[in-house]
Amino acid sequence: MKILIVDDEAHLRMLIQQSLEELEDEGVELITACDGEEALETIQGERPQLVLLDVMMPRRNGFDVCQTVKQDLKMTGVHIILLTAKGQEFDRQRGQEVGADQYMTKPFDPDALLEKARAALGL
Repeated sequence: MKILIVDDEAHLRMLIQQSLEELEDEGVELITACDGEEALETIQGERPQLVLLDVMMPRRNGFDVCQTVKQDLKMTGVHIILLTAKGQEFDRQRGQEVGADQYMTKPFDPDALLEKARAALGL
């Protein structure tokens, strides 16, 4: 199983990896991407089961990536959790429109993130 962590801020990618590192003991591989274009290439090449996707990114935002994966590529088996600093209702609705499975606002609780990841992977 693979989890793709997508965030343009290196320290946040590291924080998310640290939050999920105990899953590596259960055979889960953690991979990362730093922008939307890299995320799409990685999703198509690696086929992760779960994508933790930042919304505000250069080259392509999380909404675009999610829409491309879910609607254009028809990769419905990929579970996408949007991560964003924005908590406005508009963003939640936009996330639902593009096919996001879940939505978490930053800053997030590492334990809650781990719990969501476990649930999404069926662990």
